[in-house]
Amino acid sequence: MIMGELLDKINGPKDLHLLSVEELQLLAEEVREHITHSVSQTGGHLASNLGIVELTIAMHYVFNFKKDRLLWDVGHQCYAHKILTGRKEQFAGLRQREGISGFPNPAESEYDVFSVGHAGTSIATALGMALGSQQSGTDEKIVALVGDASIVNGLSFEALNNLGLAKRQLLIILNDNSMAIDVTQGAIARFLSKVRLSHTYEDIRRTTSNIIEHLPLIGKRMEDALENFKKTLRMAITRSRLFESLNIPYFGPVDGHDIASLISLFRAVSEFGHPAILHVYTKKGKGFTPAGDDPQRFHSTGPFKINGDETSVTKGGRTFTQAFSDALVEAAEADDRIIALTAAMPGGTGLTEFRERFPERCYDVGIAESVAVDIAAGMAKQGQKPVVCIYSTFLQRGYDQIFQEVCLQNLPVIFCIDRAGLVGSDGPTHHGLMDIGFLRGMPNLVITAPCCESEVKAALAFALSSDGPVAIRYPKDTVPNGDIEEKVCKVPFESGKSVTVRQSEGNVVLVALGSMLTEAVKAADKLAEMGIDVGVINARFAKPVDGEILALLDDNKTIITIEDHSLACGFGSAVLEQAAIRAAEGQTASEKTDRGQIIILGGPDKFIERAPRDAQLSEIGISAAKIVETVRNLPVR
Repeated sequence: MIMGELLDKINGPKDLHLLSVEELQLLAEEVREHITHSVSQTGGHLASNLGIVELTIAMHYVFNFKKDRLLWDVGHQCYAHKILTGRKEQFAGLRQREGISGFPNPAESEYDVFSVGHAGTSIATALGMALGSQQSGTDEKIVALVGDASIVNGLSFEALNNLGLAKRQLLIILNDNSMAIDVTQGAIARFLSKVRLSHTYEDIRRTTSNIIEHLPLIGKRMEDALENFKKTLRMAITRSRLFESLNIPYFGPVDGHDIASLISLFRAVSEFGHPAILHVYTKKGKGFTPAGDDPQRFHSTGPFKINGDETSVTKGGRTFTQAFSDALVEAAEADDRIIALTAAMPGGTGLTEFRERFPERCYDVGIAESVAVDIAAGMAKQGQKPVVCIYSTFLQRGYDQIFQEVCLQNLPVIFCIDRAGLVGSDGPTHHGLMDIGFLRGMPNLVITAPCCESEVKAALAFALSSDGPVAIRYPKDTVPNGDIEEKVCKVPFESGKSVTVRQSEGNVVLVALGSMLTEAVKAADKLAEMGIDVGVINARFAKPVDGEILALLDDNKTIITIEDHSLACGFGSAVLEQAAIRAAEGQTASEKTDRGQIIILGGPDKFIERAPRDAQLSEIGISAAKIVETVRNLPVR
């Protein structure tokens, strides 16, 4: 990979001191070019990383994060950090199998403290580290970098509420770029927006200069100097009421692209003997026109070609998300009670068109999944039909609300769970391998998984007609077409009823949940070529389990369940449980002495590392080839 002249000299943070401040500013542009080129080849989170380069350089210039601790929020904005901490040569393998992660990863580097892919965690974990340091009497500096979208998260405010527990240095850097993945939502976002809009660029420069001018002289206490600063510069107090009311010293807003000023500020605030917030403005997508003009599109992107200021992306097939998007819009046209809710993910969950068509019926609550669930519960109580659209990995954050406010009340809230199953290059922080596990223990909740586009539409119609809560899970993948749709789409959805896709006189039946039907059918076709006849069933429901599937055991069949989910508490586990209950209750054919068996295929009890989704399916044994291997290895019966 081609690197800039200055970047070529940087093999670790200490090498930053070989450069002048003016050269550091030029280094920032070289880092941006390096990031843009890499992401164009591998895909990744581009816009946010381009906006934080100068800030990252300044942090590493002032702090020694081999000893000091840097806590990232969400973590997808760590690319410059990785490049500066000895991983620039590995950057070509970003998010690839055997390559480096797109998120902080302690297994990669001592500079990464936590593996983190969810929002709202950095202030709380930083506070915990500060308290741990306070207990042990160590003096490392602790820095939490949190975005404006993450600071509105409930966990962030719970941590801010407890910040007074720390009686030592703890710096919170609020990286304010006015966006999460989409425009940041809510009253706090509007407050920050007012602060932002009330300052021109020159105002920000003046504020930065005023803070620096009041930095203490040698021998003068930092707190005294900054207290004097706050008395003389009233603007800093009036604009910081949100944090000052929580008794948290606040400074800013300052220019997040001015390395010289950031270095001076970091040096000063690092000497505080108490927590403080430094509010920094950055521009998402800075330095790359397409990302600057459309940061939402370049939040997370696949590989793309760069032609000057233009980019082109190779389009893949139609996805489950697109199928859901169209189905929801069509349903909403016929029923004005349908409401869509999401947590900062309208584009990723397929709500863009819905929001354009029905803006008054679409709610984005920001990074606050728990709130989205409870708002939906309130809407359902008022007779609306709320559809909550959240990635599987993020829905985990609303577990208690799903239990208390939705299932306990038996309210007809629909959970459309995108990115269920393996997600490929984002890796373990983003896989959706636990949703069946944490949902199927909830009384009243039905869990379904469509296998194709027709079933996405049918599953949504089924859910909208239900009197209780329904979860619909589907993967980050293309929808199949052709034979599978022909075989299943004509059978109406009925709670807990499966669909037989392929009859067989043999002893083995493949029972696939959701998108795994495609792999099961491929496996059955391959086995047929080998002279092995197997049946195929589209389970459709993870809860309730179809009793007809369990009845196959009475016919001495071997049932092989296949799911894009963890084996623990998943669909196969549910089949095993129901088989045991059925036997205990005497529902099996008692005259049978030779009974069938159940084999379950799914995710093992470990975190699955980044790789293409197809490779991950093979790794956990649910690709067509691995299913064939499982069947062929069965003992002859």
